[in-house]
Amino acid sequence: MFSGRRLLGKLSLVFGGNRLAGTLVNVPHVPVMAVETIKFLKPQDNELFLDMTFGAGGHTKEILKVAPNAKVIALDRDPTAHQMALDLAKKYPGQIFPVLGRFSELPEKLSKLNVNQQSIDGVIFDFGCSSMQFDEGSRGFSISKNGPLDMRMDQDRFPDSPSAAEILSKIDEMDLARILKIYGEEKQAKKIARAIVETRYSIKKIETTKELADLVQSCLGSGSFRLDKLQRPSHPATKTFQALRIFVNNELNEINYGMILAHRYLKIGGKMIAITFHSLEDTIVKRHVMGNVLNDMANTLPLKYCSHTISYEHEVMENVMKSSWHQMTKHVVLPSDDEVEQNPRSRSAKLRAVVRMT
Repeated sequence: MFSGRRLLGKLSLVFGGNRLAGTLVNVPHVPVMAVETIKFLKPQDNELFLDMTFGAGGHTKEILKVAPNAKVIALDRDPTAHQMALDLAKKYPGQIFPVLGRFSELPEKLSKLNVNQQSIDGVIFDFGCSSMQFDEGSRGFSISKNGPLDMRMDQDRFPDSPSAAEILSKIDEMDLARILKIYGEEKQAKKIARAIVETRYSIKKIETTKELADLVQSCLGSGSFRLDKLQRPSHPATKTFQALRIFVNNELNEINYGMILAHRYLKIGGKMIAITFHSLEDTIVKRHVMGNVLNDMANTLPLKYCSHTISYEHEVMENVMKSSWHQMTKHVVLPSDDEVEQNPRSRSAKLRAVVRMT
C-alpha cells in the first residue's frame, strides 16, 4: 500500500508547475515565446545548446534556423518526444543529440556523450506539460478527453512508478488533501479528498479522467463555476488534475535539480532561458536566480519572512546572498497579446533570461 507520507517525503519543496487549462483548445504545437527566447539566447554557429524540455522541438528548430551549424542536446523524459527528437536528428546529422531521461538522469547521459561541466553555451527550459500530452486522451492529462488516469510523463519507462489512478486507490484522505492544497492550490482540497476516498470505498476506484473530473464537479456543486486568466469558463477539476500530475512526476525536485545542473554545465557567460507556466514553478526559478537557495534547494520561505532579529557578519551575508546569475531583464518577460490570441496556452507564460556569472 502506498503511504501518502512516505510519498510526500520524497518531495522536499512546496513549489511546482502546470499549464493545465480547464478549457482546452486544439491548436498545433508551437513553441511558446520563441522570438523572445532567440532574442536573449543569441545562438551562434558552432555553439552547443541544451534543450532540457525538447517536446516537439520548437525551440531547437528556432536555434538551428538562426545558427545552422550549432549543436543541440535534446533532452526529454517523454518517449514520444524522444522519438520526435530522433526523427529530427536525421534531418540534422551530427547536430542534434537526442537524450531520453529526466533532469535527474542528465549527468549520466551527458557523461556518455563526453560533455563536461562548464562546456555548454546555452540552456533552455520550457516547463510544464506539452500540448501533445494534453491532446492525447490516453495519457491521462486531459480533462476534456477521457482516458486512463495515468499522468506519467515517462509512460512505461519505470513500471514500478505509480500512476495517478494507483495513487488515488491507496493514499489516505489527509495526505491526498495536502497534495491537492499544496500542489494544486485547491481551496476545497479537504472536500475533494473526502469525496474521492468515500467513492473508492463505497462505489469503485477512480480509473479514468472522466470519472475524476465528474466526481470533482459533482462534489463542488453549483458553486464550482470558475474562470481562467482569460475569463473563460474553467473546469472545477483543473487544480485537482494539476496537483496529481505534479505529484506523480515528482516535478518539484526535478525542476530544482534542473536548475542546479544548468548552472554546473553552462560556461561562464553562458545563457539560461526558463519559461514557466505557473507561479509555483516560477518561484523555484526565481529563487535560484536570486540566490535564495539553501543546501542546493530553493528556499521554501521568501527572504521577507526571514528573521530580522538574527545578526550575521557582513562577509558571511555577502557570501550567502551572492547570486551566480545576472538577470538580463529587470522583470519577467510576458507573451505578446498577438501570441496569446494565436496560442491561448501561452497566456500564463513567464520568461526569465539570465547569464551565468560565477
